Amino acid sequence: MIRNITEPAGTLGNFHQSGEEATGTVVAVRGSVVDVFFPSNLPPIGRELNTLADHSIVLEVESQLDSETARCIALQTTKGLARGVPVLDTQHPLRVPVGNFLLGRMLNVFGDVIDGGPSLGDQSELQYWPTVRPPLELSLRVAKSDVFETGIKVIDLLSPLERGGKAGLFGGAGVGKTVLITELIHNVAGEHEGVSLFCGIGERCREAEELHREMQTAGVLKNAVMVFGQMNEPPGARFRVGHAALTMAEYFRDVHQKDVLLLIDNVFRFIQSGTEVSGLMGRLPSRVGYQPTLATELAELEERICSSSHGAITSVQAVYVPADDFTDPSAVHTFSHLSSSIVLSRKRAGEGLYPAVDPLSSGSNMLVPQIVGERHAHLAREVRKTLAQYQELKDIIAMLGLDELSREDRRIVNRARRLERFMTQPFFTTGQFTGYEGRVVSLAETLEGTERILKDDFYDYPEQALYMIGAIDDVKLKTRAGS
Repeated sequence: MIRNITEPAGTLGNFHQSGEEATGTVVAVRGSVVDVFFPSNLPPIGRELNTLADHSIVLEVESQLDSETARCIALQTTKGLARGVPVLDTQHPLRVPVGNFLLGRMLNVFGDVIDGGPSLGDQSELQYWPTVRPPLELSLRVAKSDVFETGIKVIDLLSPLERGGKAGLFGGAGVGKTVLITELIHNVAGEHEGVSLFCGIGERCREAEELHREMQTAGVLKNAVMVFGQMNEPPGARFRVGHAALTMAEYFRDVHQKDVLLLIDNVFRFIQSGTEVSGLMGRLPSRVGYQPTLATELAELEERICSSSHGAITSVQAVYVPADDFTDPSAVHTFSHLSSSIVLSRKRAGEGLYPAVDPLSSGSNMLVPQIVGERHAHLAREVRKTLAQYQELKDIIAMLGLDELSREDRRIVNRARRLERFMTQPFFTTGQFTGYEGRVVSLAETLEGTERILKDDFYDYPEQALYMIGAIDDVKLKTRAGS
């Protein structure tokens, strides 16, 4: 089967009539790298090619070795591909189908259905957009300073998200990035009036299946699209799946003029696949073994996430941090594109403080009085100040004990420990494991609770009374139930 050859009139020339002009021959296969010889009309970089064999393989032209040879990356396994196999020049770049019929479906990098349901329909009737597209022109972009409420206390208070902006969830392995993403889907997608689009880059098939099931159960799948380039797929497919998801998001923003919530898990896997592609193409590695084009490739993806006067793309991205080293080039380059950074701490996860958000390392460009208001900005500053003072006092407490502190310092410690526990929150997506019923907390409730703790209203309450609750009023209910 040849992919996407049947097209609407005018989009693809009649390749049967062009003979040798549209056909090349495989001359070398080295893993995912395939060299194709074209006697004439060498295809340009970015062109999609298909092998004309029993099992068609999609190739993308990455470079031109000479006037007759194109070096390509295979987006599918090259098992069984041999020299001499004919290759078709499709006369178009790599592309994906777009339209409302994608809603509720799980797709791969080509836009093929992978959820076990019926196909999208006759390919000749589908509308296709290129996978790699230029970002929106600066003159067409709109910058709005609206806060995107999530219902998660620690995020809304200390790292508020920007509507139409980009937020990153940074953390090492096992600190809760994917759990936080799935909770955001649960809290936001149900109330989100636009389209939700989840993009899994290099993630486990188990996580994809669980997420699909959870979104079905939550009833949000009918307004969502899921696109996956899984961990077992070739690097070329993982490298392009983020662009494929963005093309679908841009369609809903520009054509249907809807707001799009784009969730990406995981940006590091996108960078990692780019490293693999770069190595396969024979490019010399740069710092820490990454590709020399890391900054450019990441910018090509991130700069497409923006808002127009018709609709906004709000993105939340999980970013794996190798060995918890935030100076790693992948983390450093990603930081520069974001309006909000949510840093997850292994130490806090070890203490059972979930979500394990580090309040002193996380931040947001939105946290200024002109945007969030004077009260919110003041409370966030006071919370950070209190937690920073507690951090400094920990060494003294460890050496001399709490009783050696001054009266004021003991109050700071009391306040900080209650703030830390108030910032924990039971999640809907983890209820079956924790035994706690999930809670969504409004920003007004979060600010009220924080303000009352800072005023020492709960000085005499046990710390555990503030652990894993929703709004601050739950403290009395929990205390009453405990007694």
